[in-house]
Amino acid sequence: MKRIIRTKYRILRLLSKLFIVLLLIPLIYNYIPVQKGKSTFYLPSSDLESVIDTLKENGYGVSGIDKVMLQFFKTPQKGWYTVQNTPKKRFKFFDELGRQQAKKMRVKLYAGETSIELTKRLANDLKLNHKKLLQEYRRQTKYLEGDIFSGYYHIARKADERAVITALFKDSEEKLKAFALANCTQADEIHELELKVLLILASIIQKETNNKNEMYLVSSVIENRLEKGMKLQMDGTLNYGKYSHIKVTPKRLRTDTSHFNTYLHKGLPPSPIGSVSFDSILAAIKPAKTDYLYFMKNKQGVHDFAKSYNAHKKNINKAK
Repeated sequence: MKRIIRTKYRILRLLSKLFIVLLLIPLIYNYIPVQKGKSTFYLPSSDLESVIDTLKENGYGVSGIDKVMLQFFKTPQKGWYTVQNTPKKRFKFFDELGRQQAKKMRVKLYAGETSIELTKRLANDLKLNHKKLLQEYRRQTKYLEGDIFSGYYHIARKADERAVITALFKDSEEKLKAFALANCTQADEIHELELKVLLILASIIQKETNNKNEMYLVSSVIENRLEKGMKLQMDGTLNYGKYSHIKVTPKRLRTDTSHFNTYLHKGLPPSPIGSVSFDSILAAIKPAKTDYLYFMKNKQGVHDFAKSYNAHKKNINKAK
């Protein structure tokens, strides 16, 4: 009997100690201050892991324990945040985080812009360093151009260069997912390996026309010429990099030996030539069913399409 009582007593003492330890852990944890990071940052998701990763990336001293503790607080939603003062108590930091949303401004990114043009305009609008913005774009880019889609974005007024580019890339990824969900069946779903080719096609279409209806016809010409093994012979592919908005001359056609010169080389250029709209991406996915092999801009500012070179020559003479 005494042995049973002693055993129960030891178990009770052990449970009491365990309870005290469990009680002390959050108390001690609460008084470990959060190391202050960048005051303004972008949270791409309200997922707990994303919250912790974002805080870490921006210099805040958080860990896996914080991920557990965060479950007891209202998770901050996707968006921009500005932490004015880092509270000394850890619980207070996480409790206040979701209420510290940053002041934002709306910026528009245009289809056809190169990364240099895009970052230069953003640097001017947001009063940031253009060189740093461009460096950050090139650090995060997968395809050199075309990673960020045209449209409106919201940017925190006090965001630095890294935060701005990170937010634009993250938002573009979300826009692409929404686009694919709305416009692609499982059969023609956009896969990572196909995305680069798709962006190259869309960027060529975008350079050739801004007319939504014509985009599908231009896309059909690209598809038809590629299937026949013909060179694309499109001026738009030569509007890359520093040549983005420079008129293509006969001399350029002869002297530009890069693979962006589709008068000289067969196939597609090596990378996208600028940013794209989702209209041009959809046209690249679903070209019109035509026999067109040529097109020429007429005096009305739209394009005349032709199935044969003789018909194309007539359109050229009409345009003159």
